[in-house]
Amino acid sequence: MTVNNEKYKKRQFLSAQVDLSKFNDTDFIPATDEEKAQQEVMGESTTFLKDGLRRLRKNKLAMASIVVLLAIIVIIIVAPMIVPYSYSDIITVDGVRDKGAANLGMFEYSAAEKAYMAKTGTKLFPHIFGTDSLCRDYFIRVVYGTRVSLSVGIVAAIMVLIIGLVYGSISGYFGGTVDLIMMRIVDVIYSLPDMLMIILLSVVLNEQLTPRIAGTVFAKLGANMISIFVVFALLYWVSMARLIRGQILTIKNNEYILAARCIGTKNSKILKRHILPNCLSVIIITTALQVPSAIFTESYLSFLGLGVSAPLTSLGSLANDARGAMQSYPMRLVIPAVVICLIVLSLNLLGDGLRDAFDSKLK
Repeated sequence: MTVNNEKYKKRQFLSAQVDLSKFNDTDFIPATDEEKAQQEVMGESTTFLKDGLRRLRKNKLAMASIVVLLAIIVIIIVAPMIVPYSYSDIITVDGVRDKGAANLGMFEYSAAEKAYMAKTGTKLFPHIFGTDSLCRDYFIRVVYGTRVSLSVGIVAAIMVLIIGLVYGSISGYFGGTVDLIMMRIVDVIYSLPDMLMIILLSVVLNEQLTPRIAGTVFAKLGANMISIFVVFALLYWVSMARLIRGQILTIKNNEYILAARCIGTKNSKILKRHILPNCLSVIIITTALQVPSAIFTESYLSFLGLGVSAPLTSLGSLANDARGAMQSYPMRLVIPAVVICLIVLSLNLLGDGLRDAFDSKLK
């Protein structure tokens, strides 16, 4: 069967096609390989995480913050393996307590240590940050204090993430009366004065927990530390819950969510497979910014004497101990304050970098 191509060349009535009958075969020249290559505008395939990390690597402040945080983490992990002192050890020389090793300066030795090195010819490990008033090496106490502060920040951020994620997801997805009641509870918690509630809860919980944890594995951690975690679990999740709820209210009205409901997909599966992955940027950013907030809260609670119990230490408790001798030995206050500033500033800059990298609205 012969097909008449001429009728297909003519432009149909009310059609937007080109009228090919007006052109000769020589009017159309095939494109060269170079011209075809110029039309290939597709980029290489990528994922949400890879795309965000690529943009994060371009942020110099965020990358510098990561370097600082990694350096601090390496120091607090490696230093206790090298330094022969512990955070609670009082300096001894040849098995005898060295009472002259109190309040030494940076890289200084006591008279007894100098005499021992001259007598035996051995070189003792220097006191990098000096010693405190109880003859304890200050460098290793700063290292363990940084460990405690970072641990509190990370654990608190995980607690806030879990509670806020579950609470905000239920409130935003089901809506209606459920959302109304749950959000009014959030409003009540938001209306409470944070500083006053944190101090009151810490004092009350400390008194209630102290006799209960005696003789248990939590005794070394101390009632103050446990009360700090309880305070975070009670008060600090509301911001995360509100942000997750707002994201879910926007996402749940999309067509693919309606399609998932129409085919009978369970609510839990819709949340896990379709909604929460689209909230990943908000989750990452908020969690990253929650860590410095928790560290700062723990630091000023420890500064007020409501933090970790002695002999365990944190950066806030170190600053509190150094407050009385601020004029005589200012470095004992400056060192933990500088470490707190470095950690909080680095985490805040990293959080800002993660927001710029993963927030699709800022692209």
